[in-house]
Amino acid sequence: MKGLKMRIQRVSRPAVILLATAVAILTSMVVANATQTITTPNAVKITYNLAAGANSAAITPTTNTSVLVMGCCTTSGDQGAGHVSLVHIPSNGFDWAGVNSNYPAAVTGNDSATAGNIIVYIDNSHQVFLQVASADTIQVHNASTGTRAANVTLIW
Repeated sequence: MKGLKMRIQRVSRPAVILLATAVAILTSMVVANATQTITTPNAVKITYNLAAGANSAAITPTTNTSVLVMGCCTTSGDQGAGHVSLVHIPSNGFDWAGVNSNYPAAVTGNDSATAGNIIVYIDNSHQVFLQVASADTIQVHNASTGTRAANVTLIW
């Protein structure tokens, strides 16, 4: 009986060391795969004061990356806001989906490289909007008969 006990102790000591080594390796692998990369988003805010019928300067969103584009009109009596998620495909235009300003607030979505195509309305009367300016740029357009103040924020 004493001999059997000695054999079990001899076998169990290497087994315990092997098991502890396996647990340590497995724990290291789990910790290595559990790391998370957190990046700070890039953002730009552009403010406009547009005369009737005027366009803003062209805006070139970053390419091949989803961009949250939020716009608002801050002119008293015509305030509103709209937003889209947009992707700029170089030389091929834009794809987007989002929500127009109210009256009526409606889903907007399309893909286009054609100048003048409306992306999203950013005022209550749907006269101030973001539109495609070229295959690689967008702009704010004021189609109202008065001056309108607006700003656009892009986050990517």
